[in-house]
Amino acid sequence: MKQGIAMSWIAAAAAAVTLVVAGCAQSPMRESGAGAYVVDAAWPKPLPNNWTLGQVAGIAVDARDHVWLIHRPKTLIEEEKGAALSPPRAKCCVAAPPVIEFDAEGNLLRAWGGPGQGYEWFENEHGIYVDGQANIWVGGNDPKDHQLLKFTPDGKFLMQIGRARQTGGSNSTTLLGRPAHMQIDAATNELYIADGYGNKRVIVLDATSGVYKRHWGAYGKAPSDEKLPMYNPQSPQFANPVHCVRLANDGLVYVCDRANNRVQVFKKDGTFVKQFVFEDKSLGSGSSFDLVFSNDAQQKYFYLADGTNDQVLTIERESGRVLSSFGRPGRYAGQFLVLHNIGIDSKGNLYTAEVGSGKRAQKFGPAD
Repeated sequence: MKQGIAMSWIAAAAAAVTLVVAGCAQSPMRESGAGAYVVDAAWPKPLPNNWTLGQVAGIAVDARDHVWLIHRPKTLIEEEKGAALSPPRAKCCVAAPPVIEFDAEGNLLRAWGGPGQGYEWFENEHGIYVDGQANIWVGGNDPKDHQLLKFTPDGKFLMQIGRARQTGGSNSTTLLGRPAHMQIDAATNELYIADGYGNKRVIVLDATSGVYKRHWGAYGKAPSDEKLPMYNPQSPQFANPVHCVRLANDGLVYVCDRANNRVQVFKKDGTFVKQFVFEDKSLGSGSSFDLVFSNDAQQKYFYLADGTNDQVLTIERESGRVLSSFGRPGRYAGQFLVLHNIGIDSKGNLYTAEVGSGKRAQKFGPAD
């Protein structure tokens, strides 16, 4: 009898461990792309050179399924950068360069970035995007950071859009306002910017020249810099920050209005289509941090990074219905502390980045 009780306890414990490793996954349906995800606790592999990561403020996956991070070296506290102090207080560690490339297995491939000649680096790094020519776009969100930078994969500077310490408000056609995120529409060579932590809009520029094309605020209306209460899914304006802009295959533009707990959907000309509200009771930083689309041709789902509740939601794109979720606040593999950005590769693996005290990137594979 005691043996039977012991075996039952072991089975229950094993089931609990499986749940934790799966990131507290909930999978009410098993359709491909909408089920549970399992964390790969061995990704990425340890960094060389005594390097360590600060807050990981952006993540992107390129056409080769390589994963690019931008992190914030200045966010390391003394206990994390003992070897960099003068005199050193410990054998480890020093800050890694701010831009890092990994392969799908988590091997380090390249690392570069920081101040250099011909461009203005950021006070606080934020956002990364890889375009169709494998060029790397990065941004910052400090009150002084009003610029985007473009580099080759090896870190050679190519272009700057906007100027540090110069901003002109949400209806400026020449200056940005703490831009959070960016994506290029290859068909039209247009750069869409979630602009951002200072401004309250999406702005579209020519991706080659940086020349202004158009901009819009919430519901496709002209934006205003009037300060309105946050956490209002019916607000006539975007709140700060306008945190992500993502282009779907069908030509729709998805915008993360983070602190209003919503995602608004537009046509490329700024015409409002619809909005979805998620975790509407969330305060703090709001729920709608970032999203990526599933990699089927129809992009039937999108995955929403919710950095206040520290979870990833799987959402039916047409209806906005939440199908499943995984994650919770915590320090164990599969949990999050300020989930900030999300990426997806060609195999459906999800990659997440954490700011706050999380300071890491994680990989999650479909459990199906």
